[in-house]
Amino acid sequence: MLAIIDYGAGNLFSVKNALDFLSVESVITADPRVLHTADGLILPGVGAFPDAMRRLLDTGLVPVIQEQAQQKPLLGICLGMQLLFEESFEFGRTQGLGFIPGVVQLIQAKGLKIPHMGWNDLTVLHPCALTAQTQDGDYVYFIHSYRAETEQAYVSCYTTYGEQIPALVHKGMVYGAQFHPEKSGEVGLAMLKNFARLCQ
Repeated sequence: MLAIIDYGAGNLFSVKNALDFLSVESVITADPRVLHTADGLILPGVGAFPDAMRRLLDTGLVPVIQEQAQQKPLLGICLGMQLLFEESFEFGRTQGLGFIPGVVQLIQAKGLKIPHMGWNDLTVLHPCALTAQTQDGDYVYFIHSYRAETEQAYVSCYTTYGEQIPALVHKGMVYGAQFHPEKSGEVGLAMLKNFARLCQ
C-alpha cells in the first residue's frame, strides 16, 4: 500500500485516481502510523515552496518522512520534488527536506513564458528504476516556475525550456518528478507503476 501524504498542499486526488486506474492500493493520509506501515510514500505538492514547507512542518510529519525515507521508497511530485532538496530561493530562502543535494531556483528561460506549462519532452541522462519504459523524446506534462539545481549524478531525466531542467531526479530510494506523472498519459503511468513495483 502506498501512502499519499496529505499536508494541505498537494494534488492528492489526481494522484490517487491514477493509482486506482493502475490497481495500485493507496491511501491519502496525514497519520504517522499509516506512513510507518505503508510500503512507499508519495509527496505531492502544488503552490509555493515556503507555504508548502510551512504546512508540512505544521503537520509534525517531517521527522516521520525523514525516518521512513531511509526505509522505503519516496516519490516527490512537482512541488513535492522541489521539497526534497536542501533549500529554495522562492520568495526568500527556505530550508527543504534535504534528501537530495541542491537548491531550487527560478527558471532562467529568456524570451519564454514563465511558468513552464504544458507538454515537453524528456532526455534520459541516467536511467533508473522509474525509467524502464522511458525513451528520449517521450512527452510529459509540466507546470512550474522554479527548477532544481543539482549535480548531474542525481538527474535521471531532464527537459529543455530555455535551459536544461531536471525533470526526474533520484538518490537512493528517494525519487522526484518535476512533471506530473499522473497527468502525463502512458509515460507517466508507467513511471507510477514502476514506483509501485519498487515498493513491493
